[in-house]
Amino acid sequence: MREDATAGDRGQLSLSVVEAGVGVLFVLAVATAFAFGTPAGGVGETTQLDAYAADAATVLANEPPQHAERTRLAEVAASESAFDREAAALERRVERILPDNLMFSVATPHGSVGHERPSNAPVGVARVATGNGRVTVRVWYA
Repeated sequence: MREDATAGDRGQLSLSVVEAGVGVLFVLAVATAFAFGTPAGGVGETTQLDAYAADAATVLANEPPQHAERTRLAEVAASESAFDREAAALERRVERILPDNLMFSVATPHGSVGHERPSNAPVGVARVATGNGRVTVRVWYA
């Protein structure tokens, strides 16, 4: 059997050429990131805040009530006396649910618990319909 003389003469790319190519691509990627920047900070912030509000509302909407009704949120929305009785417990529960760097407000048809919402901060919102009215959870960064 005779070997082909050209079979052993295959060309290979030098490792240093490959490294140089990867380096050029890396520098180009970094330069592009600086040139075009990143998305505006407010867009992702609001989405994350909406997720926090939705998570808190979901937890509250699925918790059993302290006294009556079907859920904790339905209980605090049932009447003014039920809200007055459960407001402090609701506020403590929301404080435990949310991370420490967030402030909140929970509004029911009969009152609100939490903090006063600042007018200039991005806010995440979640609403839960109960048999006794709508409950709105708002969160923002402290």
